[in-house]
Amino acid sequence: MSKNPPSREAAEQAVRTLIQWAGDDPDREGLLDTPSRVVRAYEEFFAGYNADPAVILERTFSEVEGYDEMIVMNDIRFESHCEHHMAAIIGKAHIGYIPDRRVVGISKLARLVEIYAKRLQIQEKMTVQIADTLHDVLRPLGVGVVIEASHQCMTTRGIHKPGASLATSRMLGSFRKDPATRREFLRMLSLSGAGTLDNI
Repeated sequence: MSKNPPSREAAEQAVRTLIQWAGDDPDREGLLDTPSRVVRAYEEFFAGYNADPAVILERTFSEVEGYDEMIVMNDIRFESHCEHHMAAIIGKAHIGYIPDRRVVGISKLARLVEIYAKRLQIQEKMTVQIADTLHDVLRPLGVGVVIEASHQCMTTRGIHKPGASLATSRMLGSFRKDPATRREFLRMLSLSGAGTLDNI
């Protein structure tokens, strides 16, 4: 979060300026409330700046009866915005980890994705942030993160290639060191039907 964010009034005036720059009249009836609506939407789009992802993972559970196998959560849908054009990024994240005595509630994995998605992003950086935070806070034996997304900065503008998607991954610990662990993770994604944006 910026240390000295501008006022709401300044933000709304910036939207008015953009409307005028685009060639329309911010004072016409249909656009009168647009600046305030856009600012409210931005509060939702970029709510991740107001949350600490490490705090989300602090509460863990140790009563797992010695469970030490891979945990995988697939198809965590997210909506983000690219930091280059502020166009939408819509995709799915798949997270796997091997616990070292402690596990985190599954909703916290989705929340972790949400916090980083609700910021200006590039997909590669978001993939690293999710994996590294999970690895640093939970201290599991290994972490794997795969993200697939469609970027409107290239599907609705510029090169105009609808249907194109980007896949990124980050493997840490045993997921990086042990090819068998990596294969198991990717196989679990395949068996679950992950690896497609068809249902986004």
